[in-house]
Amino acid sequence: MPLYRFCHSLTLLCLILHCVTSSHSIDIHPQDKKSLLWFKSSLHDPNQSLSNWVGSNCTTWVGITCENTTGRVISINLNSMNLSGQIHTNFCNLLYLNKVDFSHNNFTCPLPFCFGNLLNLSVIDLSHNRFHGGIPSSFMRLKVLTELVLNDNPPLGGSLPFWFGNFSVNLERIHLGFCSFSGGIPESLLYLKSLKYLDLENNLLSGNLVDFQQPLVFLNLASNQFTGTLPCFAASVQSLTVLNLSNNSIVGGLPACIASFQALTHLNLSRNHLKYRIYSRLVFSEKLVVLDLSNNDLSGPIPSKIAETTEKLGLVFLDLSHNQFSGEIPLKITELKSLQALFLSHNLLSGEIPSRIGNLTYLQVIDLSHNSLSGTIPFSIVGCFQLYALVLNNNNLSGVIQPEFDALDILRILDISNNRFSGAIPLTLAGCKSLEIVDFSSNDLSGSLNDAITKWTNLRYLSLAWNKFDGSLPSWLFTFQAIETLDLSHNNFSGFIPDINLKGSLLFNTRNVTVKEPLVEATNVQPRVSVVVSDSNQLSYDLSSMFVIDLSNNLFHGEIPRGLFGLAGLEYLNLSYNFLNGQLPSLQKMQSLRAIDLSHNSLSGHIPGNISGLQDLTILNLSYNCFSGYVPQKQGYGRFPGAFAGNPDLCLESSSGICDGRIPSNQGSYFREDKMDGPISVGIFFISAFVSFDFGVVVLFCSARTRKYILQTKA
Repeated sequence: MPLYRFCHSLTLLCLILHCVTSSHSIDIHPQDKKSLLWFKSSLHDPNQSLSNWVGSNCTTWVGITCENTTGRVISINLNSMNLSGQIHTNFCNLLYLNKVDFSHNNFTCPLPFCFGNLLNLSVIDLSHNRFHGGIPSSFMRLKVLTELVLNDNPPLGGSLPFWFGNFSVNLERIHLGFCSFSGGIPESLLYLKSLKYLDLENNLLSGNLVDFQQPLVFLNLASNQFTGTLPCFAASVQSLTVLNLSNNSIVGGLPACIASFQALTHLNLSRNHLKYRIYSRLVFSEKLVVLDLSNNDLSGPIPSKIAETTEKLGLVFLDLSHNQFSGEIPLKITELKSLQALFLSHNLLSGEIPSRIGNLTYLQVIDLSHNSLSGTIPFSIVGCFQLYALVLNNNNLSGVIQPEFDALDILRILDISNNRFSGAIPLTLAGCKSLEIVDFSSNDLSGSLNDAITKWTNLRYLSLAWNKFDGSLPSWLFTFQAIETLDLSHNNFSGFIPDINLKGSLLFNTRNVTVKEPLVEATNVQPRVSVVVSDSNQLSYDLSSMFVIDLSNNLFHGEIPRGLFGLAGLEYLNLSYNFLNGQLPSLQKMQSLRAIDLSHNSLSGHIPGNISGLQDLTILNLSYNCFSGYVPQKQGYGRFPGAFAGNPDLCLESSSGICDGRIPSNQGSYFREDKMDGPISVGIFFISAFVSFDFGVVVLFCSARTRKYILQTKA
């Protein structure tokens, strides 16, 4: 190589190395360095996230970006560092800052007034902290601000300043959701031409809902106290993609103009006071992905065609539940090929489930509960092979459970309770191996428990209550490792209750019992399932955990298995109205127990002295058995009135210290039947109707069979 070319190449290499070295070594301007160190000194930094704020090389200072030539700090990003403390006033000497991000930390001070000195700021993100007070008036000096993000600061509130819409002609994004702002929306904000994104969700804002005069892209005013009728948002008809006005007090009807938005993808008007019929020709654009009109007072038929659809576009989420819609489910709904979640529950719908529902092959949730639907479950539903939840409770559906339903092999929630289904549980349902929540209660189902259930290895909730099942309980019934609620009450099961293996991994026995939730109403046990769709359209569900065993109102006899009383996590136990005998063992291990009903059996012997020591116990019912002996007042049973009624050989110590043999015959503590609302809702324990008898008849209650016969003939 000639010397000239070699020297030229060497010069270029040196220049490149010099540029690379320079880009990786920018000295912080001395004044800005001093300001940052003052700022650091006022912070609490438990994770030592800012420990590398030493030296002068800007590139080694975490979260700091400097201008290449001057070394001035132009951006600071300290999100999610667990920082707290005060923001030192010297921080506001960083006059060249254009971006500040302190989000997801633990700051508890007021918003810094001195931020008004940072005239070059274009982005402020202080979200997810606990800043308090209001928005300082000094912020009106930030003339080039484009984004103000203060969401999720619950103590931050007060009125929105009157100048909020005219201090910066560049302001595009305002996010103040989940704070405590009150009053109305400043009029200046309605005319801020640069505004594209406005999120004021979950505040205390009020006043009539008014129209915005600029082309918004995103508007979220959910969970406030806005009133009035729904505007048409005419200025945003070509631009608006998300409109969320849910959980306010908006009245009137749904205007036809609301369907004119060409770019709209998400529309949520749920939890308002909208009423009247929906205009029959109202059809939303195929760009609409989410439509939620639930929890209103809308009535009349569901429009036959509520949204356009193509092979690749169309509704993914449709929720019209909790309204007053009547008539049949429109066949056009089965043409929404992209639909993943369909909620039509709690309406007045009648007729049959559309036979072509199997066309919705992407469907993952179907909730048609609490209507007046008739007929049976269409066979075509097996075409919804991605189905996770099928919730049909509280209708007039009938027929048998089709054996072919085993094709729904990823189904997790199956609720057909409170209908008129008959026949047995098909053995083929063993193919539904993903089932976690199964509610067949309040039907006319019969037969014995078959081995199909054993294949539901993820089972958390099982209710077969109020049917005609019979036979003995299989030994595998208590072997489900994740089981939380087991309700077999009001059937004709007989034989012995199988013992429980305490060495297994049964959730009743292994759950953490040190943390307790308050029992809101002891007689109102409500296991509920809520199915939700996240922003990413992923489906999930939540079961309000109840650790329950209810075998009441059956034909069980023999002694209660000792293992049942060793379940430390069990909260509710109901074995009432059976033919159980023997003595009641110690309940000392049942530290989570909140309610126990063993009434109307033939249990005998003494009352264990440790029951009243169970701190969470709210309901105790041992009435109408054959218990005997003496119960001292110091054992604290006074907080369970009527718990021992109908045990004539049992003496309760009175307040005067005398054994009072006249035990009240009224039943004071009992479980109550409640048909609760919700996709899955079952009252776990039930009212035992009290029948008044003469004293001579009460004596016969020591015989369980005699007692059951009398109750049946007197009822």
